[in-house]
Amino acid sequence: MGKRLTKIYTRTGDDGNTGLGTGERVPKDSLRMVAIGTVDELNSAIGMTIATTGTGADIAACLGIIQHELFDLGGELSVPGRAVIDDAAVTQLETTLDRFNAELPPLRDFILPGGNAAAAACHVARSLCRRAERRAWALARTEAVNPISLRYLNRLSDLLFVLARVLARQDGGSEVLWHPRRAPSA
Repeated sequence: MGKRLTKIYTRTGDDGNTGLGTGERVPKDSLRMVAIGTVDELNSAIGMTIATTGTGADIAACLGIIQHELFDLGGELSVPGRAVIDDAAVTQLETTLDRFNAELPPLRDFILPGGNAAAAACHVARSLCRRAERRAWALARTEAVNPISLRYLNRLSDLLFVLARVLARQDGGSEVLWHPRRAPSA
């Protein structure tokens, strides 16, 4: 980071535009800024998950690394054509996902977001990750986006789902299974 912020407000965004990492000014609601903002929301939700009692050191450490990678991804999106997220980051997500998933019983039913505070927070992060992925794909349909970053977001949502399952089971807890509404008898 070349510049350090000494003043938080600049008034330069008061006209509905903001600056990319290149210095280019773009509308705050452009596809690029919406994607960047959604990645930021995801990062905040992951921070909330880490801060939630019951997350555990192993999961908190895993999510801490992901927060740094999401900051890299946001920076990548702020400089069109820049690629920071690489195949190794996707492979690491897959390795971590496999490790945590090995502890879980097979999924036989749909589950509802919840179980306990940590699992619920992780489900919020998972759903925001899906939104970030959709926003990044919308941007990729019109502008250059690192294709590996799109895979990263897809794999991250899978990992967050598995972590939510692990978290729901901690301290003797369980997942909340979906019970579909039965159609009334005719």
